[in-house]
Amino acid sequence: MKRTMVFAKRNLIEVYRDPLSWIFCIAFPIVMLIIMSIVNSAIPKEAGNTLFRIDNLAGGIAIFGQMFIMLFTAIAVAKDRNGAFLTRLYSSPMKSGDFVWGYILPMLLTAVIQVCVSLAAAIVVSIVVGYSLNIAGLALAVAAVIPSALMFSAIGFLFGALFNEKAAPGICSIIISLGAMVGGIWFDVEGVGGFMYKLGRCLPFLYATKLARSAISMDFGVSEFLVPLGVVVFSAIALTILASIVFNSRMRADQR
Repeated sequence: MKRTMVFAKRNLIEVYRDPLSWIFCIAFPIVMLIIMSIVNSAIPKEAGNTLFRIDNLAGGIAIFGQMFIMLFTAIAVAKDRNGAFLTRLYSSPMKSGDFVWGYILPMLLTAVIQVCVSLAAAIVVSIVVGYSLNIAGLALAVAAVIPSALMFSAIGFLFGALFNEKAAPGICSIIISLGAMVGGIWFDVEGVGGFMYKLGRCLPFLYATKLARSAISMDFGVSEFLVPLGVVVFSAIALTILASIVFNSRMRADQR
């Protein structure tokens, strides 16, 4: 545990030293929250659109921001793998689990900070637009999105273990675009139906978005909260195990 925490502290410092992590993980989601709120104010009430209403938008933006956690996890792992840093650490007493959690724990902390900042911005926006948010729901959302934060961190760790620092960001960008589309962040995937909705049901992104929004609205229904929670938790655990196996295999190959 001590080795894990020391390694996690090093990775946390590396992430916070990079200004891009502040821009994409903190600033960009807030900017998108403000822009989409302005777009929502321009939509006539007669249209009946609620997707960009601040209570729904806040949950979607929280998940959208976590996708960039995936990107920075992949970059951190791929960068260390391609350099001499991890090669030297392979000869230390550190186990594969120390490496896995040494990368994932700082990203989980970053994700929690990111969600708190985004939801705080959502409160400010709600006051400006005159919409009352459920503070208890917002607090619940912080806890509810931790499984999705683990899931995205695990995906990033997996890509960082599989690809180099040039390829990993590109792959993550594809996943971010795909996740935003089928995850129901920018449009109603269920309302659109068809192939897009079928694809969304096969991937965990839509469930992560529904979980965040349901937590904010305090809707604990089976299809809206419990099923998404189960899917996201299962995906987070499965992807973390898969990423650990892949990294362990790569570590042994690099030591040869």
